Amino acid sequence: MKKIFPIIVVLISLSVIGILFIQMSWIQNAFALKQDEFERGVHNSLIKIRESLHDRFLYKTNEGYMNEESKEYKLRLDFSVLGNFTNDEIHDIIDKALSQNNIHYKYEYGITNIFNNIIFQSDGFQVTDHNIYRQDLSPKDAIRSQETLFLSIKVNRNQVIGEMWWMIVASIVFTCIIILAFALTVRTLFNQKKISEIKSDFINNMTHELKTPLATISLAIDALTNEKVIHDVDKIRLYSGMIKEENKRMNKQVEKILQAARLEKEELKLNLQELDARQVINKVADNLALQLQEKSGALNLKLNADNNRITADEVHFSNIIFNLLDNAMKYSTNAPYIEVETLNAGDSLVIKIKDNGIGMDRETQTRIFEKFFRAHTGNLHNVKGFGLGLSYVKAIVDAHDGKIKVESAPGKGSTFTLTFPLREA
Repeated sequence: MKKIFPIIVVLISLSVIGILFIQMSWIQNAFALKQDEFERGVHNSLIKIRESLHDRFLYKTNEGYMNEESKEYKLRLDFSVLGNFTNDEIHDIIDKALSQNNIHYKYEYGITNIFNNIIFQSDGFQVTDHNIYRQDLSPKDAIRSQETLFLSIKVNRNQVIGEMWWMIVASIVFTCIIILAFALTVRTLFNQKKISEIKSDFINNMTHELKTPLATISLAIDALTNEKVIHDVDKIRLYSGMIKEENKRMNKQVEKILQAARLEKEELKLNLQELDARQVINKVADNLALQLQEKSGALNLKLNADNNRITADEVHFSNIIFNLLDNAMKYSTNAPYIEVETLNAGDSLVIKIKDNGIGMDRETQTRIFEKFFRAHTGNLHNVKGFGLGLSYVKAIVDAHDGKIKVESAPGKGSTFTLTFPLREA
């Protein structure tokens, strides 16, 4: 998995880059095709203008009934724009020809005679205009005159883009979808990789946690079958007590896993009632007094909140405080010093639990509430568990409409801040 994962990411990245390159090339080609289409349209329009002028001239001179050969001769002999057409007529003919070829840009025109003198022109026509197209209006080998049309088309790039808006928008939308799909795919791969690692850690931790009490129970059972022990009531009680304690320990570990499963399925039911948070904290502190004493630790309670009444499930609220205090003791290299402070902030009860433990880096702080995640403990090798404690704390705090945050730094301890809404009077 570790070798395949980077290859998959690289291949997907190359695919997305390739698709983006193809999309950009497609848009450029679309612009080029649009330009080619425009050029063909102008060319066809110029030819159409020339033919329309010839037909209109023949109609005006009542020569429309002549055969093709006679018409060509008549055009060679007498055709001239000057004297036969007005500016308005020329403008109408140009308009119609351009419209027939789907060209709807602003244009200017000018018509010159054989001496290159302008005989007709639109108001805005300039000889220096860009994009000027030239078309001979007189037939080949014209006898009377040689006249030339100069057509300047004001191509607006924004208008071109406007005509292609649906293609550009569709391209952008689909490109965004591809990028989003790529991001989601990579994110899913990272999540799957993380889940795989967490699963492996969980299996290892669970195996270790269950193997130790099973080994103790097995040794105790072997001892009970020993002839020297079987008649010793005190030793039977000792080993039976060991089996009972180890069995309780296994049940507690299994209960943690089942509890996590219930939380994930949102099947946990809270028995909400009015509680005095100060009393609960004092009770949990009393239960942990012996463990603190064994580690030469100290617990300082600064329960200064005036209002400690909250609506909570007593069992789960007690577990929250217990888990945080227990972690503060476990993740400490020296004699643990823990400070619990309560205060009121607006309509909330704030509980701060501060320790002098090993602390956490920023990355660990962002992940400690994830299920099965266990922080690196450095030189501490006796910290056991499944990584379910803090995920349970977070889930219970959320279920009580509360908030939890952590502030920490490596080697400087951690401070967990819990906020619960006060019970309404």
